[in-house]
Amino acid sequence: MKDPIRIAVLVSGGGTNLQALIDAEGRGEIPSGRLALVVSNKPGAYALERAKAAGIETAVIPYKMGTPREIFEEQLAALLEEKNIGMIVYAGFMLILGPNFVAKYPKRMINVHPALIPAFCGKGMYGLHVHEAALAYGVKVSGATVHYVSEVCDGGEIILQKAVDVLDGDTPETLQKRIMEQAEWVLLPKAAELVCARLRGKED
Repeated sequence: MKDPIRIAVLVSGGGTNLQALIDAEGRGEIPSGRLALVVSNKPGAYALERAKAAGIETAVIPYKMGTPREIFEEQLAALLEEKNIGMIVYAGFMLILGPNFVAKYPKRMINVHPALIPAFCGKGMYGLHVHEAALAYGVKVSGATVHYVSEVCDGGEIILQKAVDVLDGDTPETLQKRIMEQAEWVLLPKAAELVCARLRGKED
């Protein structure tokens, strides 16, 4: 039996989506992959503490606005190669990596977006901004999408989607919480397993 695909998770904040992956791995729901590395662009990200508590190796590659993105990308690529990473998950990762970096990992990088792409996605659509836009538009259903990362922001091929009802009286915060619990935390581990299973199959 081949070894599981080694997964790196890229984080910038609290790491709730990372925690969903850690919990799913603990339940045996990602048998084709293994969480091997968590990388943050922010030294104080709480996601790093979640990773350490789960016994996952961590690394910090600081990035300051205004510095060349290519330097960060070169350091990240070198680290991923050194750690023999086969798949990458964006989990609340707030940097948009350039096309040269993305091209190194075709259909090996996935992201979870808190809306039903192509609605409420693209530049500037992240975090509560997404839910504010959905509520302002008056949609009755929102949800989450897991997609491959491409050179176009939120433009990669969709892997999984799940709809979540928008309720009367919702605020951006209540909608965000419901979508996380009912969609993001469910879809991300499933997508990670699907991609790792496909990658393992290719290695036969």
